[in-house]
Amino acid sequence: MTEYITDQIKKESLIALKTLVNIPSYLEPADSSKAGKPFGEGVHQVLKEALSLCKTLGMETFCDPNGYYGYADYGDGEETVGILCHLDVVPEGDRAKWEKDPFTATEKEGVLYGRGTQDDKGPTISALYAFKALVDAGLSFNRKIRFVFGTDEENLWRCMEAYKQHEKMPDMGFVPDSAFPLTYAEKGLLQFKLTGPGSEKFELDCSGALNVVPAVAAYSGEQQAKLAEELRQQGFSYEQTEEQTVVYGKAVHASTAFEGANAITRLVEGLATLQSHPMLSFIAEKVGQETNGYRIFGEIEDEMTGELTFNVASLKISEQVSEVMVDMRIPVSYNQEDLAKILEEVTSQYGLIYQMYDALPSLYVPKDSPLVETLMTIYRDKTGDMQEPLTSGGATYARSMPNMVAFGAHFPGSPSLAHQENEGIILSEFYLAMEIYAEAIYQLCC
Repeated sequence: MTEYITDQIKKESLIALKTLVNIPSYLEPADSSKAGKPFGEGVHQVLKEALSLCKTLGMETFCDPNGYYGYADYGDGEETVGILCHLDVVPEGDRAKWEKDPFTATEKEGVLYGRGTQDDKGPTISALYAFKALVDAGLSFNRKIRFVFGTDEENLWRCMEAYKQHEKMPDMGFVPDSAFPLTYAEKGLLQFKLTGPGSEKFELDCSGALNVVPAVAAYSGEQQAKLAEELRQQGFSYEQTEEQTVVYGKAVHASTAFEGANAITRLVEGLATLQSHPMLSFIAEKVGQETNGYRIFGEIEDEMTGELTFNVASLKISEQVSEVMVDMRIPVSYNQEDLAKILEEVTSQYGLIYQMYDALPSLYVPKDSPLVETLMTIYRDKTGDMQEPLTSGGATYARSMPNMVAFGAHFPGSPSLAHQENEGIILSEFYLAMEIYAEAIYQLCC
């Protein structure tokens, strides 16, 4: 196979990646006075920057006037190959744990650090400059290529819903927002909210992103001393000051909740022994430290995609109301509606009200499909890695359109730092992914 990635392409792509990383493009409250910026100023800026970059690469661009998505096209073929990327990121998390400013791209010892370097600005730039390398090599495109840029992937995917309402779907393609070699099946996603009574005795405000296992949860109240003793007995990590007790866990992506430690459920297991409240009772009795929902559903697992994951992502209790937000990843052979009915039945026993917040269908593209076989051959030829394609609990844009798979850009054995502090991408892997994407675009488009 031809190698397309030159030193000049590497230099230009690194500059472009740093530019995007330096824009803090996480979700902010919409401002009705700022039309076309539904997800905040940072997200609006990064979309504009990405489309401006695409123009310099010789592409025709379009920005949704309402600010939900953008795309960039090249070529005039009857069929379209889509590459679906997202430009929004999760917030920085615990700033004190970052060695560098998360929104100032910092290069050190072959790694570029900054929020979004792995998820998904790094892979996006890798795919874009793979395309640029083919253009620089003078190759002709028999199919149109379209880069679609989403802006709400880390939350409700409103960007993709808007795109599907107004634009034509690509005929095939891939999403550079997962792991190599390739993900052909993804679990279904169900995110929901439970509401219940408030409390006059205590308050909690443990907020967090739905797709992140919370690493910190704090309590301020009269029961601090007793809570500390409960936490100590249960072996949970915490710190106590005069103002509050802070419980610590380990943040990971919700799709791999079993690899983390949930600070909220740890706090609740200690607090539920001291405070009587239905929301605390539900979490302590029906969730605890389990990440598979077993106490609610029993065993939910299949051979293809493994077991269900269950993440308590946020918890708020005020005088007026209590509210918890949960992220679930469901094996492909199970029905989401059936599990939702069980949730309603179980939570109602605690006087809690179930409300679906977001849901996405599962993804399945057969391993013997032409798309999967083509991309797998490219990956194997470029790396020598002969492992089989993957399944995942993560939710990528691949499930939003037909004949799409998730293809890279995280390599086996490399540190996975998406959604974590000190997120960084190894530059040699950034460039190797670019080489793989160049060959993929060549075989799909040229």
